[in-house]
Amino acid sequence: MEGPSRSHLPHATGVYIMRDAAGEVLYVGKAVDLSRRVAQYFAERPKDLKTSLLAPLVRRVDYIACASEREALVWERRLIGRHQPFFNAMWKDDKSYPWVRLSLEEDFPRLRVVRRKRRDGARYFGPYPKVTPVRSLLRSLWKRRLIPLRPCDYEFSRAKPLAEAKVKSCLYFHTGECPAPCAGRVSFDGYRRLADDARLFFEGRYARLRTSMTKAMKAASARLDFEEAARLRDNLEGISHMGERVRYAEVRPGKVAQRLDASSGVSDLQAALALARPPHHIECFDISHLFGKQTVASMVCFKGGEPHKDHYRRFRVRTVAGIDDFAAMAEVVARRARALKEGQETLPDLILIDGGKGQLSAAEKALASVPLKLPLASLAKREEELFLPGREDPVRLEPSRPARRLVERVRDEAHRFAVTYHRLLRGKSLLGGE
Repeated sequence: MEGPSRSHLPHATGVYIMRDAAGEVLYVGKAVDLSRRVAQYFAERPKDLKTSLLAPLVRRVDYIACASEREALVWERRLIGRHQPFFNAMWKDDKSYPWVRLSLEEDFPRLRVVRRKRRDGARYFGPYPKVTPVRSLLRSLWKRRLIPLRPCDYEFSRAKPLAEAKVKSCLYFHTGECPAPCAGRVSFDGYRRLADDARLFFEGRYARLRTSMTKAMKAASARLDFEEAARLRDNLEGISHMGERVRYAEVRPGKVAQRLDASSGVSDLQAALALARPPHHIECFDISHLFGKQTVASMVCFKGGEPHKDHYRRFRVRTVAGIDDFAAMAEVVARRARALKEGQETLPDLILIDGGKGQLSAAEKALASVPLKLPLASLAKREEELFLPGREDPVRLEPSRPARRLVERVRDEAHRFAVTYHRLLRGKSLLGGE
């Protein structure tokens, strides 16, 4: 079965948007690996009727790269709601992903997994792409008494206490698994503190719990209790799943266009530079100094055409005195290459250098000295030309091309980050801080 080219799709988490020949949205989906997921639609044997009907109609696949599966989930839901694609039955049927509901509107709150978020005074956490690890983690947290809120369905309050007969018939009351606010075993204020602890946990403040579970898992493994170790491992995965960042609040038309332009820039840059894979992960370097003094460098990271600030780096140039941008660039690229080779970080799909042939040559030699082989290019400011190793003539991109907008944006961000760092150090020097 023939479909549109999928070589521009990265092996990254995100949302894919399938369009027909007229550009109409046929289907919106999310994937942990965009490239592999979209390829499944064009397999020789379609897995279901929907796929067999959809695939022949697809002529273009756009994508939005996301920081996590939860972020992809939110983009998917809002895009489906906006476009109402014919082949998206899920959101049209009003089904939803799970939320964790903390019923703070009650005197004695409870935790529940629900499928719909309402404006009812409760606190909702999520949504979460998978319900199984969430339910498993909630059950474990309750059994370990880390979040010991009442598990019952009884409706009662300070104004309307629970009947004594119901209290005595409750299994959780007799086993001591519940704090039993219905029987006065815990004060109202004490129980509200338990609920507040649950709120803090679901807001992501659980580093101590993760550390504790990791130690317990290793201890269980050491004493050959593999069943317990596996349970703790699954709970750790549940914590990580619930802690995935969602950097997105609302999908506006302009925001959608911006993200689509960013991903189009990645695909266009792959074509322009004849790269083997989409430059989903770009690292860009720039040098900054004042008349050769306090030379520093910046490295910014873009993923899916968007800044990924967790991976930004700053460097003080150690081995270069005076004005020598080539040597400074060689030093910081070599330092970064060694860190990549020795560490656990994912290798970038493209190293971009701010400068011309001289800076490119310095970076190329620095990578070879490590050695580390990575796609490399430099962007010269004057004519906005891209230089590649082993190629005499530069690549010139029209201003209207998405690839040009992308590389200029990456380069400008690297320059801003380098200048900001240099000004910071200069200010400290003037104040006698160094």
